[in-house]
Amino acid sequence: MQSINPATGKALKEYKTLTSAEVSEKINLGHKVWLDWKKTDYEHRAKLMRKAAELMRAQSYELAVLMAEEMGKPLKEGTSEVDKCAWVCDYYADNAAEFLQDQHIASDASESYVHFEPLGIVLAVMPWNFPFWQVFRFLAPALMAGNAAVLKHASNVPGCSLAIERMLLEAGFPPQLFQSLLIGSKLVPQVIEHPLVRAVTLTGSTPAGKAVAAAAGSNLKKTVLELGGSDPYIILEDADLKHAAKQCATSRLINNGQSCIAAKRFIVVEAVYNEFVKLFVAEMNNAVMGDPKEEDTTLGPMARQDLRDDVHVQVIESIVNGAKVLLGGQVPNREGAYYPATVLADVHKGQPAYDEEIFGPVASIIKVKNEDEAIYVANDTNFGLGAAVFTQNAERGKRIAAKALDAGCCFVNAFVKSDPRLPFGGIKESGYGRELSPFGIKEFVNIKTVYVA
Repeated sequence: MQSINPATGKALKEYKTLTSAEVSEKINLGHKVWLDWKKTDYEHRAKLMRKAAELMRAQSYELAVLMAEEMGKPLKEGTSEVDKCAWVCDYYADNAAEFLQDQHIASDASESYVHFEPLGIVLAVMPWNFPFWQVFRFLAPALMAGNAAVLKHASNVPGCSLAIERMLLEAGFPPQLFQSLLIGSKLVPQVIEHPLVRAVTLTGSTPAGKAVAAAAGSNLKKTVLELGGSDPYIILEDADLKHAAKQCATSRLINNGQSCIAAKRFIVVEAVYNEFVKLFVAEMNNAVMGDPKEEDTTLGPMARQDLRDDVHVQVIESIVNGAKVLLGGQVPNREGAYYPATVLADVHKGQPAYDEEIFGPVASIIKVKNEDEAIYVANDTNFGLGAAVFTQNAERGKRIAAKALDAGCCFVNAFVKSDPRLPFGGIKESGYGRELSPFGIKEFVNIKTVYVA
């Protein structure tokens, strides 16, 4: 396994991958450790989790450099990601005991209540785009609930995967409670099938989610899936256009455009279309493309050259089918997997810019007549992860977000983001289950009824 710097195309380091037998041995060791870990109290777990948060904050710059080198994230975004990981650790350290306390329910018994118990080892299959946050938003609640975990991280971020294991050991977590499995995707079914692996969580593409769900389903393993998205942002005629343009551009360019919940389709009512497009293109044009380790860079390279090439194919196919380029759209003549901030207009059904998720810094603008058509277009997708609506009428915005948009996370006058305090996840081909909040920690526990006659 090899990590490659996407800014230069040069190899950083090679890593030895595990054999099938070594994977099984690690799972067996993890189970033995879990048998003791599940007996620990919340206070003990919280102490270690807070120490992990402390270590991450102290090492945020070094970890951001590691992300920049392995997958191209700009340093400012990398340090913010690490800080967010520390936040989720503190959040569950502070709240896990309350979230999982016994819930007494009246029945015809003398006493009846719900008790929450850990399941065992949870397998996480995680992507490269947020190599620390994607892991910790499952890991913090899983460990605080009393579970163990093994991680199959993306093959281009092995250094990040091992850094997480190292930090947990430094924080005092037992060895083998969390283990990084440096394996390829071919061994994932074996891990799922292992009788001591009790559940699976995956963040990634819809095809990957379907494959993991099929393998888990055939083995009756609980799954949580957070998959792709083609998030619609509706711009209504009463929106604050300057605010909307800034929020939309920020969301589209986060992590070099490589985020499941990034804004991707911008649905603008015709009354404000020209003005919004002007403001939005200007905001997108402000992106500073360059070395992700340079402090002023806001748009680094994409994570791999093949991913950059795939995005460019989607752009070209959209243009061939009628889309108009307002900004970008050309592969830069420089080393590395760079792609410029790109804006496509005249986007309609039948183009990749409308029908598919474009996982890069490419914005699709769609003109509609009114609110009803905007909602129709927003929901005209197989995905359902995030969505946003911009209007200065708060009640109108809440109505559309709560009642009209088919997505798991719907925001009003702000770009979609995850927050440890709020449930996160999607519907349709964006997956199922929820991470974060009180809902997330209850995904991987046995919700047990206790009945006393």
